[in-house]
Amino acid sequence: MIRVLLADDHKLLIDGLRSLLEAKGAIEIVGVAQDGLEAVSLCEKLKPDIVLLDISMPRLNGIDSARKILAEAPHTKIIILSMHADSRFVRESLRVGASGYILKESAASEVFDAIRQVSNGELFFSKSLRDQVLREYVDWVRDKGNLTDSPLSAREREVLQLLAEGKSTKDVADLLNLSVKTIESHRKQIMDKLDLHSIAELTKYAIREGLTQLE
Repeated sequence: MIRVLLADDHKLLIDGLRSLLEAKGAIEIVGVAQDGLEAVSLCEKLKPDIVLLDISMPRLNGIDSARKILAEAPHTKIIILSMHADSRFVRESLRVGASGYILKESAASEVFDAIRQVSNGELFFSKSLRDQVLREYVDWVRDKGNLTDSPLSAREREVLQLLAEGKSTKDVADLLNLSVKTIESHRKQIMDKLDLHSIAELTKYAIREGLTQLE
């Protein structure tokens, strides 16, 4: 039995995937998370074999959720769920250690094969992404791996997402168990690194980089 945690803030999608997977009989849904921080917490508690993880979630996006999950439980497999076919998101998912990346538009037809392959130690990508992933790999080899990373640290990305989602400095401090002074310092460093000067500009950057999305 493959133990799976579902993490997505769209109830209809979660309900559909849950019904589809439970009907297969070889999969047990051990929990459901509706935001990134809850996904990390439930993984620590439930220790699933595989996490189906939405890339765009409140409080903590899928990329940084995956990073935290794999730091605590490196044997857990991550499959990213996404509306984004942009190679940047695929590349970031692979960089943090995800084992699969499937597009939501094809999730119903691909999710079971994705779970089966990833549970066997293989990688899985939506069919429409496979040529793109191969081209990225070829380019990486030719350029000796010189792909541009985010200028922000993992912690700065967490702070940026929460600020962009409208959280106050105190709210962010409480959520991340840090002091208000530390969050203020992170905010200044983020603005300095990105050469941005307001929360509105930070929010636009966060949306453009896929850290958060407009409701």
